[in-house]
Amino acid sequence: MSLGEAITTARCARGLTQKVLSARLGITQAALSRHENDLREPSEERLKEIASALGVTSGLLLRAGRMRGAIAVGAHMRRRATARPTVWRRLEAQLNLHRLHARRILEHVDLYADLTIPWFDPFAFDPVTAARLLRAEWGLPVGPVRDLTGWIEKTGCLIFESDFGTGRVDGLSQWVDPYPVIMLNSTAPTDRRRLTLAHELGHLCLHSQGVPDDYESDATSFAAEFLMPAEVIRPQLRNVTTGRLHDLKRYWGVSMQSLIERGFHLGVIPAKQRTYLYKRFSALGWRTHEPVSDELPPERARLVSDIGQAMLERGLTASEISAITGYAPESSDNPFLNSGPRLRIVRARPE
Repeated sequence: MSLGEAITTARCARGLTQKVLSARLGITQAALSRHENDLREPSEERLKEIASALGVTSGLLLRAGRMRGAIAVGAHMRRRATARPTVWRRLEAQLNLHRLHARRILEHVDLYADLTIPWFDPFAFDPVTAARLLRAEWGLPVGPVRDLTGWIEKTGCLIFESDFGTGRVDGLSQWVDPYPVIMLNSTAPTDRRRLTLAHELGHLCLHSQGVPDDYESDATSFAAEFLMPAEVIRPQLRNVTTGRLHDLKRYWGVSMQSLIERGFHLGVIPAKQRTYLYKRFSALGWRTHEPVSDELPPERARLVSDIGQAMLERGLTASEISAITGYAPESSDNPFLNSGPRLRIVRARPE
């Protein structure tokens, strides 16, 4: 990836057009375009100005320019068909910017992960088998997965949460060397966030070395089996009512619509009953706002802020942490400087 691509990615991640950014920098749009297309390398001072306007350091952009391969390699996204291309392209740019920050931090911090996210060849393992194998490898209990966020962070996965500005994209994921990065829409309810995490986990397990034609369907099937194992949940979904769905949602931590779809695909909820339930949901206004969601235990990512906390406890200042992580000192959205509880798998690497 070139320096120009890094500048373009950071600009798109901020949702800025060339016209807006060039005006902030006091240069012509044509001059900025030449920098982004690697037709003219910015001076050291100009690069600092560009980086500051984008909330990053010039070092981050320069190091990105020495990376090998395309910046968008291995990115996956859970989005609805109605999501605008401009929206998911901005979010993909944000994911790739997180990837650059993650590379920087992993040069200074050792992550002691208790678990790993293995790769399953999607042409040798179907999604359901892969989900069952991963549950067994992680030693998960037979029933629901409690604190899915915590389980995933035990692998060293960095989860970045933010308001996507839309409800039509739920999450994205990408590998950064041995560790993955996941972006989550912080405005989504707990049940949807958990399904998104399981969906992205399916991508990371199945699609890190190639993407088949039905990769979204694979990730969905993986998530369903991982969160709602067929052998356990099948008998619970027979003859369900709306009241019963409330109880099952509390128990499994997934949406009632996910439970209906699970029962339908397992053959225990007939098509006629599925249609009836959805008509009831529409009449009650549950298709867009389900009840019980606020009763589910919230799951929040802690590993990113914990890394920053570990560095603070080591004696580093906020400015030094900003430099290490590649955020401009004046940036207010450095997630590594948000306070959070300590996790034992993190230790700041000595110089």
